[in-house]
Amino acid sequence: MVEDKFKNLLFIDTETTGREEKDRVFQVAYDFDGKEYMEMFKPPVPLCIEAMEATHYTNRDVADKEPFEGSKTHKHLLELLANPDVIFVAHNAQFDAAMLAKEGLQINKLIDTLKVSQYLDKDAKLGAYRLQYLRYALDLRVKEAQAHDALGDVRVLKVLFERLYNKLFEDLGEHDAVIEKMIEITESPVEIKRISFGKYTGKLLKEIAEIDPGYLEWLLKQKENDTENAHDQNEDWIYTLRKLLEK
Repeated sequence: MVEDKFKNLLFIDTETTGREEKDRVFQVAYDFDGKEYMEMFKPPVPLCIEAMEATHYTNRDVADKEPFEGSKTHKHLLELLANPDVIFVAHNAQFDAAMLAKEGLQINKLIDTLKVSQYLDKDAKLGAYRLQYLRYALDLRVKEAQAHDALGDVRVLKVLFERLYNKLFEDLGEHDAVIEKMIEITESPVEIKRISFGKYTGKLLKEIAEIDPGYLEWLLKQKENDTENAHDQNEDWIYTLRKLLEK
């Protein structure tokens, strides 16, 4: 029997040939109703070196696989996602959703555990919000979960989700309220508290605003430019920097 907190939740992860517009899915894993699924596919474009480095899969590993579209997995996901009650749960969910959209899979409701993790880290105690970083920073107990393998990541994702769910439940006290709050967080920009790159690596952004607001003004222009030219989506950065500079 599926626990109430997991009902209608589709925990999913994809591995892709790269992170560019041309790239596609080559591995999909998901957990629904307590049952795990995983399959690999031959993508229409080759894996880039960085994808092979991260996943340890190569083009030889997928050479004899069937295409994703039309596969049993694809049909099952189409069926699940057609149900308005099903909620898509992933880490950096917008990326996975965008990749699956290229395969004709449209996601209506989603929960992003990366954004929920950021939201709940009120005091900026965590150094990063990557899935595997959180696995060890939060001491998540996960069995048989190889990093950067779609099924391994799904197992970590599910344990992370439960940790976040329980934390929100302490405040909200009701299942539907927790799920609605997670969806709301996912759909809204989240304030970034600490910078992880450049000359101020590791510093709180509010501290930088006090000593070097010019740097934040420059960074805001960079993020706005990248977003305008479709190099990257920087909604959280733009929201955070504008908020700090307005103060």
